[in-house]
Amino acid sequence: MSEPSTTSGLGALIVLIVAILVLATVVIIAIVSLVVVPRNRRPQSALAWLLLIYILPLIGFLLFVTFGSRRLPKRRRDQQDEINTYILETTEGMDRVAKDPPWPPWLEPIVELNRNLGAMPLVGGNTAHLYTDYSSSIAAMTSAVQTATRSVHAEFYIMSVDDETEEFFQALEAAVERGVVVRVLYDHVASLRVPGYRRLRRRLTAMGAQHQAMLPIRPWRGQWQRPDLRNHRKFLIVDGSTAFTGSQNLIERGYHRRSRRDGSRLEWRELMVRFDGPIAAGIEALFATDWYSETNELLLREAVIPPEIDPGQGLDAQVVPSGPAFEGENNLRLFNSLVYAAQEQVQICSPYFVPDESMLYAITTAAQSGLDVQLFVSEVGDQTLVFHAQRSYYEELLRAGVRIWLYRSPTVLHAKHFTIDDQVAIIGSSNMDMRSFSLNLEVSVMVRGESILRELRAIEQTYRENSRELTLDEWLRRPAHMRAFDDLARVTAALQ
Repeated sequence: MSEPSTTSGLGALIVLIVAILVLATVVIIAIVSLVVVPRNRRPQSALAWLLLIYILPLIGFLLFVTFGSRRLPKRRRDQQDEINTYILETTEGMDRVAKDPPWPPWLEPIVELNRNLGAMPLVGGNTAHLYTDYSSSIAAMTSAVQTATRSVHAEFYIMSVDDETEEFFQALEAAVERGVVVRVLYDHVASLRVPGYRRLRRRLTAMGAQHQAMLPIRPWRGQWQRPDLRNHRKFLIVDGSTAFTGSQNLIERGYHRRSRRDGSRLEWRELMVRFDGPIAAGIEALFATDWYSETNELLLREAVIPPEIDPGQGLDAQVVPSGPAFEGENNLRLFNSLVYAAQEQVQICSPYFVPDESMLYAITTAAQSGLDVQLFVSEVGDQTLVFHAQRSYYEELLRAGVRIWLYRSPTVLHAKHFTIDDQVAIIGSSNMDMRSFSLNLEVSVMVRGESILRELRAIEQTYRENSRELTLDEWLRRPAHMRAFDDLARVTAALQ
């Protein structure tokens, strides 16, 4: 008769031991997290991680172990340092910078900041042409490839062979056939998520192009880093003298997405820029950096004779690379410096606007100081959490005096650029969000010149004509449950 009692007592003891072990594990995780999580991390990011870990200790800690490190493997960081030295020793065009009036006195330290952070100097004697039409930019890149005589280097976050990009890939094939060296890079995870990834690889292999996936996640080959550290850069360089960069991926304008419930289909509006001149070599140096990281092959820079440009017409430009391969958040430092330097106006276009605290302070301070600060974003979002995190900042921005323009649905305003006064513009792949500041490899180009600022002002006006302005009264009337969802999404965005 004593056996059931003994069994019951043993079971209770096992349960007690398990409970003690679980409690001890939770306590250890809590103590370790307090020490490890805040280290070299923004306070709001550290608090978000700690909150997740304390609510869901085991799951939260496992997520932190998987996604908590913002650093690339040491080998990649060492390669970045190595190629930075190479860039410093081989850059041309620095003697073409025209510092004639109205050269702003605040620009010189920002140029030096960029040089110290990313190794790239300011170079003069460049021309630029902007493309806002999706098909036109692909056609322009295709045409440039058709003129290539030595090399074509293409790097895009997302690449896809489809009806809209088919002619571009035909141009690559023709280039290989006439003896041009074609090298192609594409982000592994981003390109894998869209239909036709294997077809893309087969097509590039069949034409004879050298190609490589960037930051691949292949643990069985020893290729592993934090899965959401991605290479978000987008550029094309032809013969080392012509370069395209901006916001556009190489894929059809709807990203192969299904129609929405109302029958409409999202379409992306982009901004790409073609540069001719010494700045193209700076963009190619970034391609060489990424190629070296993925293949261990260092591409030596070829001597290129830059075109002669009227000193009064040429643009000054500086490439600013950023991402987890660098110690600092290069793009965030640049953006903050420019906003604080502004004297008259700040115009920002970013599809994913989720600033960190320093960026938010810079923008609201500019608005509260009486500057004309305007933000162009989309009325509709293609990424739910990011879209709602972005919305959580609207009230604070509007109260500070920032004018917010919502580009009308179903277009996603995916262009990434901003202008400071009538002096300086930034164009590139970087969003104004914490992901672009910390987790993505990005490219930004700082440009100074009257002609490109004039073009960008005209583009900004077309945004206003196709947008509606959001008012504080309207925003405060949104449903309470939407406000709660926005605030929750804001917390998740801080998990960096």
